[in-house]
Amino acid sequence: MCVSLRGLFLYNAGMTAEEKKNIAFFIDLASGMARGGYYQGEREYKFTDDPEEGPISTPVAQNPLVMVIGEFSDSAEDARLLDKMLGSIGLSKESNCFITNVIEYEGRLQSMKPRFILCLGESASQALLHSEEPIGKIRGRFMDFETAGMTIPLIATYHPSALLRNEDLKRPCWDDLKLLRAMIGPALNGVK
Repeated sequence: MCVSLRGLFLYNAGMTAEEKKNIAFFIDLASGMARGGYYQGEREYKFTDDPEEGPISTPVAQNPLVMVIGEFSDSAEDARLLDKMLGSIGLSKESNCFITNVIEYEGRLQSMKPRFILCLGESASQALLHSEEPIGKIRGRFMDFETAGMTIPLIATYHPSALLRNEDLKRPCWDDLKLLRAMIGPALNGVK
């Protein structure tokens, strides 16, 4: 069941700005869990106590430097490892990257226009690249991902759940992350 935030607020005319913010946070959290277990913290809501006013929201990472695309579960261990992987190269889902599921990346790519794509796992990599190559052959290099008139550099690597199952994959994954860090370095340092 889809609930319009504005409709919800109109039916609850006596709500304070804080109550509206709490409900908006809950809806974002629930929809993030439904999309694969990751709440992105992607909206910053501003409300008034005016009963007729809905949310004014803006994505925190409106044009993220890196879009991370993969198949995500609700595993807290996967999420923690992904946060560590991103942090190791200066990325954070709170400031400069956006994490999305392979099922819903297309619309987000067009609206957010990331400068780079980090693709996690074999299934997601094969889907984006229209390839049947195993991840071991896809990873380790940048490829051009073309969609809707955009060309975005893409690098694929192992999914966090694969790293948790097989420690031998950690070194090649780290090599891939270092390649990405070298590419995004100037952008992280404020150079365009």
